[in-house]
Amino acid sequence: MSTTSDIYAAVKSHYSAASSNRSTNGTYESKVAQAFGYSEAELSSIPKESNLGLSCGNPIALAKLHEGETVVDLGCGAGFDVFLASPKVGETGTVIGVDMNEDMLEKARRNAQNVNGGKGAKNVKFVQAPITDMNGGVESGSVDCIISNCVVNLVPEEEKPLVFKEMHRTLKSGGRVAISDILIKDGVELPENLKKDMGLYVGCVAGASLVSGYQKYLKEAGFQDVLIVDKGYDLNVYNADDENVNGEGKSCCGTTAPAPVAKSCCGTTTAPSPIAAKSCCGTTAQTNGNGLQQVKVDLKTLDFNAYAGSYNIYAVKA
Repeated sequence: MSTTSDIYAAVKSHYSAASSNRSTNGTYESKVAQAFGYSEAELSSIPKESNLGLSCGNPIALAKLHEGETVVDLGCGAGFDVFLASPKVGETGTVIGVDMNEDMLEKARRNAQNVNGGKGAKNVKFVQAPITDMNGGVESGSVDCIISNCVVNLVPEEEKPLVFKEMHRTLKSGGRVAISDILIKDGVELPENLKKDMGLYVGCVAGASLVSGYQKYLKEAGFQDVLIVDKGYDLNVYNADDENVNGEGKSCCGTTAPAPVAKSCCGTTTAPSPIAAKSCCGTTAQTNGNGLQQVKVDLKTLDFNAYAGSYNIYAVKA
């Protein structure tokens, strides 16, 4: 498809834009979250701006968090799952949100000030780091539970083993992984034109691993009791039309998206990115200076469920 640096650049650009793009009234984001297992009560308990409609599951429900635990959220974005985990671990616990994207972390820190009726979340902190290397941000053997929501699939395939090794490094003995991710179903082949589409990559489909591949990565990293379950959620919810949604802030698999001026990873202003500015559901093909393929087909007609699924992934460090 593209070089590793090309992929990371496209992912950063897309999610920098997503950090500032929400639907006018939050209808789309709420619809997506509820489609993947979040309750209205959960959504109303956290800042609305933390929900960007980027979920593919509910790792909080899987994690079964306890008072006093230390939790790390890989690819925390605007803090959505971090703020839901915060009251579960209580004042004696800690939730660490890790993300490589400065724009997302800036938004997450602003959102943190609005938790608990404006009192803030005192047991929450955010760390800027790639999830392939959190040294300096998360200590070895310090974490009880690792959560993540639709993020690992964004890591280039050749670097995915590093993510699972980092999970193993940071967890305590007996610590657990409880994540939600999009995986390609075993025995299913994603068409070549879809594999090469960068819009689908930043939208969490083209870079997704096979179920068997995920199992292999976890076991090779040293995990046991690996359990991977297809939740049967409808991935086509990303393409659902809603008259109250103007397209802003939709995931790459949603409908149209605006073309904001995105910040670079250094925080400076850059020209609008062709990856971030166009929805992957357009019909025109486009290539940027790095040779990344833009959209070739109308993805509104594509049944994502035929190729991929939303999976719960659970594993334990021996």
